[in-house]
Amino acid sequence: MAATSKATVLLKAVKTITVRFCPFESNVRSTREFLAMVGSEKARSTNMNCEVISMVKHDMSEPVVDVTYSDGERLVMKGAKLTSREMLSAFQSRCLAKDSQAKAAAKK
Repeated sequence: MAATSKATVLLKAVKTITVRFCPFESNVRSTREFLAMVGSEKARSTNMNCEVISMVKHDMSEPVVDVTYSDGERLVMKGAKLTSREMLSAFQSRCLAKDSQAKAAAKK
């Protein structure tokens, strides 16, 4: 996890992040690591209006990360088959694309 935490997490274009998981399942490690990265104080300081919600349920459910962006678009990642690095990469690439779109719109 040390290598993945060095990546800078930017939440500028994000409205909410909901992370749902059952802590007793064996496939939740990557989801919990992703939650730790986006829920860190450093990441949260990039957008104070971004809401990070963790829903811990003992219902044997699949770990899911549901991201809602400022423009209403959603990204849903099922953490059972993804590593935290893969989830962070998909999340960051979408955030950077949205940030560059916003900058391009502001220049026009």
